[in-house]
Amino acid sequence: MSLRNGVAVMLLACLLMGNRKASPIKTKGPNILFCVADDWGWPHAAGYGDSVVKTPTFNRLAAEGILFEKAFVSSPSCTPSRGAILTGQDFWRLEQGANLWSTLDKKFPVYPLLLEKAGYFVGFWGKAWGPGDLAPGGYIDQYPSGNNYKDGLKEFMDAKPDGQPFCFWLGSKDPHRDYEKGSGAAAGIDVNAIKVPVFYPNEKEIQSDIADYYYEVQRFDNTVNEAIKLLESRGELENTIIVVTGDNGMPFPRCKANVYDMGVRVPLVIWWGDRLKKASVNRNLVSLTDLAPTFLDLAGVPIPAQMTGRSLKPLLTQSSESKQNVRDFIVYGKERHTPAQLKPSTNGYPSRAISSDDYVYILNLFPERWPAGVPAGATHSMNSFTDCDDGPTKRFLIKNQMNYQKFYDLSFAKRPKEELYNIKSDPDQLVNLAQNAKFAEIKAKLSKKLTGYLKSGKDPRFVPPGFDFDAVKYRNKL
Repeated sequence: MSLRNGVAVMLLACLLMGNRKASPIKTKGPNILFCVADDWGWPHAAGYGDSVVKTPTFNRLAAEGILFEKAFVSSPSCTPSRGAILTGQDFWRLEQGANLWSTLDKKFPVYPLLLEKAGYFVGFWGKAWGPGDLAPGGYIDQYPSGNNYKDGLKEFMDAKPDGQPFCFWLGSKDPHRDYEKGSGAAAGIDVNAIKVPVFYPNEKEIQSDIADYYYEVQRFDNTVNEAIKLLESRGELENTIIVVTGDNGMPFPRCKANVYDMGVRVPLVIWWGDRLKKASVNRNLVSLTDLAPTFLDLAGVPIPAQMTGRSLKPLLTQSSESKQNVRDFIVYGKERHTPAQLKPSTNGYPSRAISSDDYVYILNLFPERWPAGVPAGATHSMNSFTDCDDGPTKRFLIKNQMNYQKFYDLSFAKRPKEELYNIKSDPDQLVNLAQNAKFAEIKAKLSKKLTGYLKSGKDPRFVPPGFDFDAVKYRNKL
């Protein structure tokens, strides 16, 4: 059933009769509903070929809107990823905000507050920017995503003045760990049908862990569905652009907090009633930093020069794709996720990567450090491999290291300074071609492009004197 033909407007019409605050309206741009899951990575939606996880809401949006096949976060860690979305900037430009559990400086413009100045009614529910402490960045009496509506979209819509366009951030905490063990199977997910990623052993314990993750993905999908129903009942759906995505890969070894595809690639669908090309699949390389300039562009609000993302408006509204929006490569990376190196160090595992349609080149800036953290003795209280969320899959790999050394190493062992993968023949990025002479020219070209982009974008790791990311305070208990 179409999203435009569902719950009748009259069901909740009585809720519209409350007092409305007068507000100057400077724009008649579209309403914006941004739905972001916590740790939901590609390819875990039916639109990408996963036949086990059920995402009917995401699928319906894709059937009526645009499904993006190659969407990437700026960094595979919650705080910098969300900061990059809000600011429309590459994560390394956000100083302290490039790290997990940090802050976000008010000097970086954020799209919700820019829209608010233009007359939008702005707010959020759940997890928006973060985790971290906004006060050191100057956010004392407000959030970068607007006011916090703890009771959700209904409370927000009840407060919104009639006729005023809105921008709402729906930030589910699903599917972040911890999971209730066995919840996936209990919900009817076929554990035996789950295809385990090739960098794990095909063991029931791991299948069950993935099923529990799928259960929370499905719960997020239902949360989005309930939001859509509410907007439809209020007569607000037709002029609402809906974006559904995740902030980084799933919270499993070699995924979240890693710059491989399972860490940085995310589902992305954009729906806007009859205003978009229908049932189209976009195969361009896009970044979630593109969303901020896109929202501003669609609202007719000037895009700040600091934003490094590109407006997707031409790709959304034209019958043919605009060449100016087509990238031949995309860049992302990581600074400190947790203080995972040997105590008392607060160092991270900085890396940068560039992806084209055919290859991924990764530069690990300090290969002597441990990519997931030290095996024992970390500054973080988790002690071992603290850049990897605790869970059954992680514990299985550690407990069974002797039997599955190859899989253990793929997740936890030290990595070389350079990595190069042919993502068409090796989509799971297992065969490192960086030292293969046959690929020397390709590696050199990608390395040059990566370095050039980082220097032009003033990445402190590449433009002296630089910002000391490792010295940034970790604003959570260790």
